[in-house]
Amino acid sequence: MNTDRFQTTQVRTREIDEGLRQHMNSIYTKMTAGVLVTALVAWVVGSSPLLLQLFLGGPQAYIVMFAPLAIVWFGFRPDTMKLSTLTGVFFLLSALYGISFASIAVAVSNNPEFGVIVAKAFFIAAGMFAGVSVFGYTTKADLTPIRTFAAMAIWGVIIAGVLNMFLFQSSMMDTVISMVSIPLFAGITAWQTQDMRRMYSPNAPKEFMQRYAWAAALTLYISFIAMFSHILNLMSQR
Repeated sequence: MNTDRFQTTQVRTREIDEGLRQHMNSIYTKMTAGVLVTALVAWVVGSSPLLLQLFLGGPQAYIVMFAPLAIVWFGFRPDTMKLSTLTGVFFLLSALYGISFASIAVAVSNNPEFGVIVAKAFFIAAGMFAGVSVFGYTTKADLTPIRTFAAMAIWGVIIAGVLNMFLFQSSMMDTVISMVSIPLFAGITAWQTQDMRRMYSPNAPKEFMQRYAWAAALTLYISFIAMFSHILNLMSQR
């Protein structure tokens, strides 16, 4: 009897581990697809003078820059949207970030040395992202306080960045904002990875887990893009 119970427990544990692995893979696949869409759109728009003028050649550039924030705050509702709509909104957001990064693609095409900086910034961001994500997955400590602090601090960073863009235009303040933002988004990544693992339940409805996967993928995507952009900002100022 005890042997049968032990074997049943082992089988159940393997099923949970396999389900968790599939859940995590699903989230990281979505996040990676978003990054690829961003890179592709940046390259396409950056290679077309017509598209550059259309999206970034006037006041509409501010719409492109701030539209992702509006979508995140008001247009991404995993709890109420259809799954097909969530998919569309996620990739729309990825495309908008790609348009914003089109100027980076132009700089790379005009200056191969800057292309090396972009590549280095990307690999540094990828390595940092992977490191903090592994930490969040394996640590036994509760990272919820980090999430609370980082989320509040990021609001302050966003406000400071907007003020600096329109009022101060200080390169020193820009540098400080990047130096503060990188560890903040790293902390959010670690917390989100831990939360992804904790939220998984083999008994949860499939649709619920799919909705949660899109929400988690969006958080990870934004954290990665933010770390990359701020690392690139610091490296390009050297």
